[in-house]
Amino acid sequence: MKMNKYIIPHKGKVTKEDRQKLKGHKSVVLWFTGLSGSGKSTIAHALEEALYERKIHTYILDGDNVRTGLNKDLGFTPEDRKENIRRLGEVAKLFVDAGIIVMVAAISPYKSDRSFVRNLLEPGEFIEIYVKCPLEICESRDPKGLYKKARQGVIKNFTGIDAPYEEPENPEIVIESDKESVEEAVNKIIRYLEEKKIIPKEENKNA
Repeated sequence: MKMNKYIIPHKGKVTKEDRQKLKGHKSVVLWFTGLSGSGKSTIAHALEEALYERKIHTYILDGDNVRTGLNKDLGFTPEDRKENIRRLGEVAKLFVDAGIIVMVAAISPYKSDRSFVRNLLEPGEFIEIYVKCPLEICESRDPKGLYKKARQGVIKNFTGIDAPYEEPENPEIVIESDKESVEEAVNKIIRYLEEKKIIPKEENKNA
């Protein structure tokens, strides 16, 4: 997709770094990828609550929720999935520029699409979180009844059933959601954010 040669972006004087300084933390994309039912949204929302308690500015872009508005014109063909992730990536980039930690919870099954989003951002701003869970566990959970419908042939191009999922090769964080609790997953992500100096370490209240 080529940009119209007559479109000239305008840059203001307030920078991303200014906005980060105002908020007291850096802004990044936390990209949760994994099969349907692996726990991506559950972990993202629990993390949002934990960060909110620490006065960290966040926002969640949930793959399903975005498909009810911005991406409601897209289906689940490989081409539509690619466009879905492209739009999510561009919106996430805007949130990073705004100084906000944005969490994207989307199956995002293709490595090339996730790499595309990574390349939209500055080094260190894209944190891939692989919520790893065996297909049989995800299917046994089936919170929305989607696997059952996919097995019946009602839903086509369903990831893990009749559409592929390409596992991340070098994700920044791996959450094994069949072995780790939501609380353990949240703590693991927060420790990573602290170690990378994306958010300040919490002061010891008992000190």
